[in-house]
Amino acid sequence: MNAQLSRAYRTLLLMLVAALAVTAVACDKKPAAPAVSANAWAVVNGREITRDAVEKAFRRNAQGQPPSDEEAVAAKLSVLDELIVQELLLAKAASLQIAVPDSELDAAYLEARKNIPDADFNKELASRNLTAADMREGLRRDMTVQKLLEREVSSKVTVTDQDITSFFEANKAQFNRTEDAYRLAQILITPTREQQVPNRTGSDATTPQEATAKLQMVTDRLKGGANFSEVAADFSEDPQSAPRGGDLGFVPVSALRQAAPQLRDAVLNAQPGSVRVLSGNGAHTVMLVVGKDAAGQKDPSMPDVKEAISRGLRERREQLLRTAYVADVRNDAKITNVVAKTLVAAQGKVPASLAPTAPGAAK
Repeated sequence: MNAQLSRAYRTLLLMLVAALAVTAVACDKKPAAPAVSANAWAVVNGREITRDAVEKAFRRNAQGQPPSDEEAVAAKLSVLDELIVQELLLAKAASLQIAVPDSELDAAYLEARKNIPDADFNKELASRNLTAADMREGLRRDMTVQKLLEREVSSKVTVTDQDITSFFEANKAQFNRTEDAYRLAQILITPTREQQVPNRTGSDATTPQEATAKLQMVTDRLKGGANFSEVAADFSEDPQSAPRGGDLGFVPVSALRQAAPQLRDAVLNAQPGSVRVLSGNGAHTVMLVVGKDAAGQKDPSMPDVKEAISRGLRERREQLLRTAYVADVRNDAKITNVVAKTLVAAQGKVPASLAPTAPGAAK
């Protein structure tokens, strides 16, 4: 190779190295993160959840205004977390082409308004600074998520005859009843502040007015098709039953006969699967009569026993799969909780930018 050709080769090589270096720098340079608006409280896979959306969901859930700024923001943080999960599940539903037809939404909306005079309904909306369109949109989102979970969770849970037999053998004593008993589940709502809120969302009514509004929210969700145990786990204020999805187990008839007349009559006169609302002294109990079990030794050959075991196993497995499914969807997401970052930086003090608005104020 002559000297001229050698110099040309070295020049070409140096140019190639320089070009590769520029390319490497360009590849290593991360694209600038998209700007986040001042109204964003969280960003989920590039989509903002705004303060407006959180405030609206907070008002729609009708929890009322907690007495301090810290408690108000803490409650809205819980709502924000619910909206983050909901946003992920709605995106998943869209990718699977799951949607709620207008006819189904109309039917559910009319059912939620059932027996509520127009004047009372409009007054309640105005007190929460909401419109009928806001309520319909919230219901549509809830129903879409419910459809997704029914398809991706509920339909995947199976209970075999062997599962039922194995459970019965391991819990035989539970199926030897000395008297008739009713299996009950409840959602308890009290008008007083709880020292420790036992439910998953931190929901706690603190006044009779808040308790009444929360009762309406809970019953609306149940009418919309929400699973009773899920609603109980999210909103019940009973420390014993809330962690178990409201399950009270089997209550003997003798114990029911000694209970308050309102509870006694509601259970003894109810059909399995029926829901009753019991109210008194500002508190409310949404009572589900799951089923009735007659006295005597049971075995899995009895249809009622088989059904009860199957239902119990299915509910537990469904709840476990639902929790895992949501966690798995969340694992693959890019989430920035702007409010959480702000509060950590402020060491728990509520900055002016997050100061709660008045209960009826537009936001």
